Amino acid sequence: MPKISALFFDVGGVLLSNAWDRAQRLHALQNFNLDEVEFDDRHDMLASSFERGKISLDEYLDRTVFYRPRAFTRKAFRDFLFSLSQPDREALDLARALAKSGKYLMATINNESTELNLYRIESFGLRALFSLFVSSCFVGLRKPEEGIYRLALQITQQPPEQCCFIDDRPLNLEAAQRLGMQVIRKENVAQLRGELEKLGVSS
Repeated sequence: MPKISALFFDVGGVLLSNAWDRAQRLHALQNFNLDEVEFDDRHDMLASSFERGKISLDEYLDRTVFYRPRAFTRKAFRDFLFSLSQPDREALDLARALAKSGKYLMATINNESTELNLYRIESFGLRALFSLFVSSCFVGLRKPEEGIYRLALQITQQPPEQCCFIDDRPLNLEAAQRLGMQVIRKENVAQLRGELEKLGVSS
């Protein structure tokens, strides 16, 4: 088996909670007493543009929430949205140890809107762990599209068989695996550490 030289991490669901996935959206809708069907119809039409960085968070909120008067402020909604991001401290500790070892190119491949992505990078110290962020909002591509994995390989110039991609969703692993990357579905940190060790990856 080729020696692993590069580790690509998903962020939401692996290192942190998801940023604005179904569970987070539902929490916000319930907190602000918004109609779920009405919101989801609008969100579904904008999600791709939002995560590809084509529209800003304020534009997204204009069209999903504040297209009519609300009893709450935009700031209150934004603050609540950002507060939904929480760390998986064990997973971050594992990634931090791998980064400190200096053995691997450390990067992310993730789907996130621009403002949330930058907030999470800053708030959870991800710049100290990763040298490259292949985020959908920066590159205009989203998982599970093959193009985002191909771009990550092209940018880093790493042989796919020497790369490992970690995600919590099987669908997001399929294209990476087709390109020849090693893949791990993260279920919990102990399992992830064990799967990495099977590939010879350790700090």
